[in-house]
Amino acid sequence: MKPDPEFQFIADTTTAKMTIRREFAARRELVWDCHTKPELLERWFAPKPLSTKTKSMEFQEGGHWHYAMVDQDDTHYWGRTDYTSITPKTHYATTDAFSDETGAPNTDMPISDWDVTFSDTSKGTMVETVIQYASPDDLQKVIDMGMKEGLTSTLETLDEVLAELTK
Repeated sequence: MKPDPEFQFIADTTTAKMTIRREFAARRELVWDCHTKPELLERWFAPKPLSTKTKSMEFQEGGHWHYAMVDQDDTHYWGRTDYTSITPKTHYATTDAFSDETGAPNTDMPISDWDVTFSDTSKGTMVETVIQYASPDDLQKVIDMGMKEGLTSTLETLDEVLAELTK
């Protein structure tokens, strides 16, 4: 039976904030690992049919994850996540940006601050991600780019990875 996870996607253009709540049918430690280890992130962190490749990653405060989402034609869409705060297995905060291959942020695209919290539920783990943009226009830009649809696809792939890892 396919899990029926709780999923909420709330975009508030007055505060330029997006909140995503998603429940996973796996224990918190495993869901945490899937968010913090490059070999696991690469298995799910891109909407289908894209894949993800890590260029470099240091999961620690002051560290970063520099990665690319790659399409079937081998076009790389670069991103960079800088870790600003980490409380193991419960929370991390980042600054997230589109970037170039060197990791330099693309300042023509929205840059955001992510606050990601993990908590236990009766069915597994709830992940709440609060994303703050600099302006309502930046938030609208990522919505128009397909953020909700991309996240939905990406999180469904995480469900598949978690199911494989818990067999």
